[in-house]
Amino acid sequence: MTTFEGEIMMALSSFDIDAPRWDQSTFMGRMKHFFNITDCRTALLPDARLDEAKALVESCRAGSVPPGTTEEQLFYAKKLYDSAFHPDTGDRMNIFGRMSFQVPGGMAITGFMLQFYRTVPAVVFWQWVNQSFNALVNYTNRNAASPITPKQIGVAYATATSTALATAVGLNLYTKKAPPLVARWVPFAAVAAANCFKCYLYFCSQKAAVKGITQVVVSRVTMAAPGMIIIPIIMQRMEKLKFMQRITFLHGPIQVMMVGAILIFMVPAACSLFPQQCSLAVSKLEPELRDSIVSKYGDDIKYVYFNKGL
Repeated sequence: MTTFEGEIMMALSSFDIDAPRWDQSTFMGRMKHFFNITDCRTALLPDARLDEAKALVESCRAGSVPPGTTEEQLFYAKKLYDSAFHPDTGDRMNIFGRMSFQVPGGMAITGFMLQFYRTVPAVVFWQWVNQSFNALVNYTNRNAASPITPKQIGVAYATATSTALATAVGLNLYTKKAPPLVARWVPFAAVAAANCFKCYLYFCSQKAAVKGITQVVVSRVTMAAPGMIIIPIIMQRMEKLKFMQRITFLHGPIQVMMVGAILIFMVPAACSLFPQQCSLAVSKLEPELRDSIVSKYGDDIKYVYFNKGL
């Protein structure tokens, strides 16, 4: 090994792989981070490749980087690790619940929700599919530091699904005599309503939960809004064109592709609205929790931090 190679290995052995590659205190820094981990191409990689990336990340954490490893290889391994393994537990996440699957999964479901909005059975089916998918995403990206019981999961799923179905079916019937464009926006109204109920996060502190839930709800609605508001306007106009009237069987796939084009940008943008690690002043916690922290650590702890989930 040459002196130069030795210097590189020494530098990599002290490489902090858990330090953010981009400044997470800024929106653009978080945007770059989420563009990185929501890359849907990583969802296609086999488990063996992901496990290799995890092994390299853990080796780097232990200060033992394999000879010949470059800095770019470490960054790529961390990208795969962040996209596939839970930040709290380190366990490999279900592929359908990963944020890297949010674009392909979301574009298919949203596209068909926008296409099949006219009949009650179609509305019920696609809203149920959407809420089931979202429940899986919520559970996969939950704050795993706070245990969630099967009962809590069931209540959250049932509440979100029933809210979405009630909103969608009610508005679907109400908008029968409304302008066609209004009826096309019913799926978004149902999704937005369900988002206000489905992000049940369970913390030791209810005040921390309120802050975390609020940020997740805002992010989720922001993620869905552009596609579910703009695409109905586009399709309303396009369907009046003669060539579109001859290819009605392609309306669904066309909307799926348009949703995909929007979600490629909106998924990382919406996830970047707030820092992943949420903070709350100790002084704002519940008295019993605040007293517990003060008795254990004194007055040195000013803020508590928690993973708000996605």
